[in-house]
Amino acid sequence: MNNSNFIIELSHISKSFGEKVVLDDVSLYVKKGEFVTILGPSGCGKTTLLRILAGFGTADEGEIKIGGADITNVPPHERPVNTVFQRYALFPHLNVYDNIAFGLKLKKVKEDEIETRVRKALKMVGMTDYEWRDVNSLSGGQQQRVAIARAIINRPQVLLLDEPLAALDLKMRKDMQMELKEMHKTLGITFVYVTHDQEEALTLSDTIVVMSEGKVQQIGTPIDIYNEPKNSFVADFIGESNILNGTMVKDKLVRFMGQEFECVDKGMGENAPVDVVIRPEDVYIMAKTDSGMFEGVVQSCIFKGVHYEMLVTTPNGYEIMIQDYNAFEVGQQVSMIIKPSDIHVMQKERICNTFEGSMIDSTHVEIMGKEFVCNEQVGIEGGEKVEVEVAFDKVELMDNKEDGTMVGDVRFILYKGDHYHLTIRTENGSNLYVDTHDVWDDRDIVGIKIQPEDIKIKRV
Repeated sequence: MNNSNFIIELSHISKSFGEKVVLDDVSLYVKKGEFVTILGPSGCGKTTLLRILAGFGTADEGEIKIGGADITNVPPHERPVNTVFQRYALFPHLNVYDNIAFGLKLKKVKEDEIETRVRKALKMVGMTDYEWRDVNSLSGGQQQRVAIARAIINRPQVLLLDEPLAALDLKMRKDMQMELKEMHKTLGITFVYVTHDQEEALTLSDTIVVMSEGKVQQIGTPIDIYNEPKNSFVADFIGESNILNGTMVKDKLVRFMGQEFECVDKGMGENAPVDVVIRPEDVYIMAKTDSGMFEGVVQSCIFKGVHYEMLVTTPNGYEIMIQDYNAFEVGQQVSMIIKPSDIHVMQKERICNTFEGSMIDSTHVEIMGKEFVCNEQVGIEGGEKVEVEVAFDKVELMDNKEDGTMVGDVRFILYKGDHYHLTIRTENGSNLYVDTHDVWDDRDIVGIKIQPEDIKIKRV
């Protein structure tokens, strides 16, 4: 890759805290003047990545360059970046002027230049006439503006923002989003912004970096990320989605919800298992008619301010979310249409659980650090390495963790129209994927049981 037009180059960054891998081989390249948002749920590694870029943390592996210079081991105060934190970190004993001027005074900048730059910064964040105010008398939004002014007065090449609007109320947050976008345009410097708020990321960014479990899932423009998600995590995390199991019958023909639909995707093979994504606003709903593609009954209808959000169940038991400007009553029979271009087909990341295992003896195998009973494996010796497959729907989860062979906790819940697809983190840090009709909550502790006949073993 030719990196000459990138102001930030993060190459193969990895970071662990003890056994826990927080960043797993993350690479990110940011162009000069770009507004990049790192987006993901709590614990995905986004703030750790920002802290490493700022110099407040060190990576175990990898290299950081800003403006072509290697700054991997450069201390924070010598990096051409400034950081705006979630908890503004203003000095309570200083007024607005002195908070903003603080960095320039440390650098021994002349008093008249400090005054000129402070006034310019105040104007830029819409805080003219506030310079002599006590920071404790300011609202959350005003304090945030002072924090931004203090960061931009140093003329950094890069401004890092760590969930800077999280503490504000909804209206203030929306107003500040627009102001940040305007500020970015005026300043012309590079913004790297961390948030878990998808709408904020879609509103502000030139480029979105979606992270989960310490890995980059997808990098793209807001439109790309929304319309062409790479995997089911991205599709579920960005906006509302109907995500369903499907089969790619052939090019431009996909089967899901028990019937075939024309689509625009191709090159995925024939009769290949796929995930199908349909955005709720892309399902056309009407009173029951013969011209619909499929039918259903309205289960719920909630007004969301701009549109109504409805849940409709089909005769074969699938539940579809639909957003429409017209309301349909609960219990009403409706018909629905989906255009081929609104059906987004993704290759499945996996079709079953696959583990490296080791035979203990002919009827016991070790996987995920635990011993499981399996059907007798004739001719496979104890100690021999094997590959073990377990179907998603053959893993049993129990409320009482003592009833399982091992214990795990629920990390990600994906509704697939007629069942849930769960990611379970096991005791030894492995991921186990489970299809179930039972309802579990995020971080629930579960017992895990797999029947001997459901453990399929192959020699490596």
